[in-house]
Amino acid sequence: MTRSSLERRLSSVAERLKRLRVDLGIADEQLAHLVDEADDARVRALVSETPLAEQEHREARRQVEVMTRHRDGLTAEIMQLEASQDTLLDQMLERT
Repeated sequence: MTRSSLERRLSSVAERLKRLRVDLGIADEQLAHLVDEADDARVRALVSETPLAEQEHREARRQVEVMTRHRDGLTAEIMQLEASQDTLLDQMLERT
C-alpha cells in the first residue's frame, strides 16, 4: 500500500472516529436520562401498585436496555477503528 493510500485511509478512520465519539457522547447523555426515567417509573410502580405503572416501568427498562446495546455497539466500533488506526500508523512507520 502506498504512503498516500495509507494517509487517505488514516484520515478516513480519524473522521469516522470523531463522528462516533460525538455519537457516543450523545448516547451517554440519553442513557443517563433514560436511567433516571426508569428509576422514577420504578418508584411510581412500587408506590401505586397499578398494572399501568408496572407497564410503564417495564417499557422504561426496555428503553434503557436498547440504549445500552446501542452504546455498547458504538464503543465496540470505536475500539475496532482505534485498532485499525494503530495498524495503519504502524504501516506508515514501516515505510519511513
